[in-house]
Amino acid sequence: MFLILIDNAVKYTQTGGRVFIGLNISGNNAVAQVQDTGIGISREDLPFIFERFHRADKARSRESGAGLGLSIARWIAKAHRAVILVDSVVGQGSTFEVRIPLHQEIRGSVPLNHD
Repeated sequence: MFLILIDNAVKYTQTGGRVFIGLNISGNNAVAQVQDTGIGISREDLPFIFERFHRADKARSRESGAGLGLSIARWIAKAHRAVILVDSVVGQGSTFEVRIPLHQEIRGSVPLNHD
């Protein structure tokens, strides 16, 4: 999931742009952010970016792809009871935030001993 988000940030950031990666804790969540100064995503495309095979305006895209990356990232997030949020402005970049619960009860699991 993180490989997909970081790879996209690098692909869609122009030469001389920046990609920032951060991780912190907020309440019961590990919060990871991948932020770039790339081409951004239009407001019209934002509701659809996690759908399989969705490709934003091809005229602005420098990279080829099948449009599966963010769909797979969302699937991975759901498998870990996490959520992916996105904020983006065309021409300024995008921020993807992944919120992963730190303490999850899983049926049949045995707690790890942290002694």
